[in-house]
Amino acid sequence: MEQNKEKELPIGFMDSGLGGISVLKAAVQIMPNEDFIYFGDSKNAPYGVKDREKIRELTFHVVENLMKRGIKGLAVACNTATSAAVKDLRLMYPDLPLVGIEPAIKPAVSQYKGGEILVLATPMTIRQEKFHNLLGLYKEQAHIIPVPCAGLMEFVEEGHLDGEFLDAYFSKYLLPYITDKTETIVLGCTHYPFLRPHLREFLGNRRIEIIDGSMGTAKELKRRLGEKNLLHAEKREQKIIFENSMEKQEMIDLSWQLLRLPID
Repeated sequence: MEQNKEKELPIGFMDSGLGGISVLKAAVQIMPNEDFIYFGDSKNAPYGVKDREKIRELTFHVVENLMKRGIKGLAVACNTATSAAVKDLRLMYPDLPLVGIEPAIKPAVSQYKGGEILVLATPMTIRQEKFHNLLGLYKEQAHIIPVPCAGLMEFVEEGHLDGEFLDAYFSKYLLPYITDKTETIVLGCTHYPFLRPHLREFLGNRRIEIIDGSMGTAKELKRRLGEKNLLHAEKREQKIIFENSMEKQEMIDLSWQLLRLPID
């Protein structure tokens, strides 16, 4: 009986802002019978320019509030928060199906053709030990180049998904890294997939693969929930709740727009 009650709870998502909606989009697609509650901490965004202790403090605060509300699983849909806090969150909530996210370097390496892999990420993600450990796993298998992208996530937070200012950003911060050897761009922040259509346009006829970890993370969350028999097998009406620390209706409206936006 207790497990049936737990099964009725929503799946929690948290992010430093709106970027994790790219992961939520994948989860909604592969778990259509589940309910979701998404909390974006846009008031404190970006996490990627803060020190590790502050990131941990902010992440713990959001997760504690979600736990009080009642959730049956959790996605920390933020690379920076994952690096800083997920290890400790697993110790704090050992029975909770919990996933973090990391740049999709593994799938990029699995299709490596001998060129260069660019990993776009926040400066804080690139500085984290977790990121360096991830690079270390594959340094003998592929040429991987981190690209720090300070300020890029703010385009998504403000709803600017295309335009000349984004072109100017890519020209200044990304173009210097692109060569004839560039074969894959890894979108190493959950905000970045929403910029994929314009990035593809910016790259023109260059044959460069663009990948991210959204679907892989959603599949892992589904697997962990399934292990604990917490998934609904029967078809049911899905409920999705968006909340944001900015407490402004326009942030909720933008959240819905991003969820419905085609980004593949």
